[in-house]
Amino acid sequence: MKIGLVGFAGSGKTTVFNAMTGLNVPVGFGGELHLGAVRVPDRRIDALARIFQPRKTIYAEITFADIPGEHGAEKRGLSRKAIQQIRDQEALCLVLRAFPNPALEGAPDPLADLEAFHAECVLADLELVERRLERGKREKANPLELAAFEMMRAALEAERPVRALPPEELHREYLKGYALLTDRPLLVALNVAEGDAALALPPALAHRIAELSAAGLVLSASVEAEIASLAPEDQAGFLADLGLTESALDRFIRTAYGLLALLSFFTVGKDEVRAWTIRRGTHARQAAGRIHSDLERGFIRAEVTPCEVFLKYGSEQAVRDAGRLQLEGKDFIVSDGDILNIRFNV
Repeated sequence: MKIGLVGFAGSGKTTVFNAMTGLNVPVGFGGELHLGAVRVPDRRIDALARIFQPRKTIYAEITFADIPGEHGAEKRGLSRKAIQQIRDQEALCLVLRAFPNPALEGAPDPLADLEAFHAECVLADLELVERRLERGKREKANPLELAAFEMMRAALEAERPVRALPPEELHREYLKGYALLTDRPLLVALNVAEGDAALALPPALAHRIAELSAAGLVLSASVEAEIASLAPEDQAGFLADLGLTESALDRFIRTAYGLLALLSFFTVGKDEVRAWTIRRGTHARQAAGRIHSDLERGFIRAEVTPCEVFLKYGSEQAVRDAGRLQLEGKDFIVSDGDILNIRFNV
């Protein structure tokens, strides 16, 4: 999963990126894109690894991209290059400043920054949609495709994001390859001062985020940077002192999985215990293809055990003896936490 961190100058975006990834990218580094991978914590993988003692334990990962391109503190704007880099991401996280910064003029205005970012994305998408409509009408494109783009143009002209359009009305199969910014899942991170880290989103901001079919959370980049520097055994106490039960990274991952409708299934054995990320609604044969294309091509059946069932019995043989091993065909829909063993022949 690739998530692009975006934000205007002074938002603390790069500090958030560093805290999330453990990297040390200098603030105001210029026009270079930086990437950092983060392991997705999963207690189920930890428990399975204790049972199998595998040579390798592989967790799911999120790749964060720190996207440059702000025009400066006095202007809210994204460069053409930044817009293209944003299009390359699967989801976006907009970091909004809500902390005092003596280097910047005026008090922070996160709601205005959200509106400015949304307006930039709407204009960029509208330009792309209108070009496609113009070309499609000349070339007499598929009427359903033209209808989808007409629907998007109407939404964008009304300053609504494409992600808000009902999937049953918009033929999204015609959107592939266009990477519309307002169709990207959006997570809004309100970057607050340390003393405000346990507060909720302000009601007006929360309402606007919901109107944009996005999700929001509060974090303090300075707090997250300090958490990242602590030993794991000291982190819980530090969080408790601030009135928090988990780090922003954990909340971020959970929210991002919900936004993208993602889940994890597992493969297990002495060689490797591994988490695989798929979208909700994925069939067993498609899930097999995440492991290897041969497994999808030669799929026969999937042996399925929900993780909680496996952990209850403690071994594959015990699961079999209890009659809890499921034999499923290609159309079986994989659930979060399923352990799969794919039978195939190529």
